[in-house]
Amino acid sequence: MAKLMRDDEEQLIARSQRGDVNAFNELVLRYQQMTYGAVLRMLGDADVAADITQDAFIAAFRGISSFRGGSSFRAWLLRIASNLVCDHWRRIQRHPVESLEVLTDEDEPHSASDIGALVETGQGKNPEEYLLSQELQELIQRGLQELPLDQRIAVVLCDIQGLSYEEIATTTQATLGTVRSRIARGRARLRNYLYQYRELLPRNYRLPTNTD
Repeated sequence: MAKLMRDDEEQLIARSQRGDVNAFNELVLRYQQMTYGAVLRMLGDADVAADITQDAFIAAFRGISSFRGGSSFRAWLLRIASNLVCDHWRRIQRHPVESLEVLTDEDEPHSASDIGALVETGQGKNPEEYLLSQELQELIQRGLQELPLDQRIAVVLCDIQGLSYEEIATTTQATLGTVRSRIARGRARLRNYLYQYRELLPRNYRLPTNTD
């Protein structure tokens, strides 16, 4: 099934590269929610995220002839979206600053983190659990907004979108070492933020701070 989907996607990309708008619209339908969700996590503003998502697909269609088969179309698309997020950030002159906190272990293995697991926490089976889940997602979003932009993008791409370190390095045009550092710092800051509101977390995700 996965191979069939990859083959189908490759055909849609090839047709799009020949100017087939209908084929590209199929790609938009496949990746629109994913792209919007990633941008929303990066910026925290639904209206701006919608605009940037639209701009990302326009830019992707204009530049799709530069996409090379054999690489990840999803990662390529997220690279475009991430660049637009950074452009927007610069326009409003909210420059990210480097964290001054003590570095956590930059060799932390690439695996499903506590943050990713919390984001994936499903909607409850009853209204009370659903409201608690919504409150948790809003808390995570507020925590993400506390991160410097470079760390936020790296954490979103890694822990929410599931990209590998290598894909994130390509997407953000950074070295692997820089990617590891940003993810380690971002995770540490986010865990510390969430720990302030640990009563809202599921019991098995009540994260310790770095100093514990």
